[in-house]
Amino acid sequence: MKKLRHMSVFAHIVEAGSITEAAERLQLSKSVVSQHLKVLEQDLGVLLIKRSTRKHTLTDAGKEFYESCKEINKITDIAWQRAQNAIEAPQGLIKITAPNALMDVIVAPAIGKLLKQYPLLEPELISGDAHLNLMSDNIDLAIRVGRSQASNIKQRRIGEFRDVLCGNYALLKKEGIEQVTYIANTWQGNHVSHQFSDIDGKIVIYEAKAKCRANSFYSCLALIKEGAGIGLIPDFQFKKTQPLLGEVFPKLKLPVNQVFALYPYDKYLPSSVKVCLEAIEQQLAELS
Repeated sequence: MKKLRHMSVFAHIVEAGSITEAAERLQLSKSVVSQHLKVLEQDLGVLLIKRSTRKHTLTDAGKEFYESCKEINKITDIAWQRAQNAIEAPQGLIKITAPNALMDVIVAPAIGKLLKQYPLLEPELISGDAHLNLMSDNIDLAIRVGRSQASNIKQRRIGEFRDVLCGNYALLKKEGIEQVTYIANTWQGNHVSHQFSDIDGKIVIYEAKAKCRANSFYSCLALIKEGAGIGLIPDFQFKKTQPLLGEVFPKLKLPVNQVFALYPYDKYLPSSVKVCLEAIEQQLAELS
């Protein structure tokens, strides 16, 4: 790596015409630039520049060596420009995962709008209620409900929503809440407990045994729509079901759910991840 740096500085000296001018262009001290040249000549065992008080002249060896050194700077400039272009124009593959309930209403519409602006993006959307491993599954961006406990993953809060305990209107009119079947997603377990609050802040606890379970949000939603029982769905999904479904407790509210974006990048987000994250955050804000 030091050899490449010495060669790069040497090319700049030749193109600038002097050590002083090269130092100004590189924003380095004159002594540092001189040291690069001195070490390079010592390592090569060849004099590259004949130096006098008024003039610097390339030796024959220096002329030949310069042709190789300038190619290094050319390749570096091209690589740098390509990286800058990637920042300016998001492109390439980006893998995004989100729960089923968030994918079709928030993530997919946001990415769909984004593709019109950045057609070189190649999004791969993975919908599922199970959490994928960002590292082993090569996930660039994960949208999840609740903060992750993983310490090696960066996460950022991007919004919130409330769940709604709801059921088919016809079902709610026919039976009392005690007789209604509770439909749960598998992750909720066999016994569910929900903490509601009324307008005055009074806490009301509702508990039930999950007599029907499914491992997919949409399976649960289909059962609820069919009138098989009651269950939780996000408020933005609940709005889409009107007027089929109604709230079990219209005067009570469940706690707010925090939505987080997770990504495996440390300091600098790739431009493709950045624009997708911002678009998803905006979509979620519009639904709140």
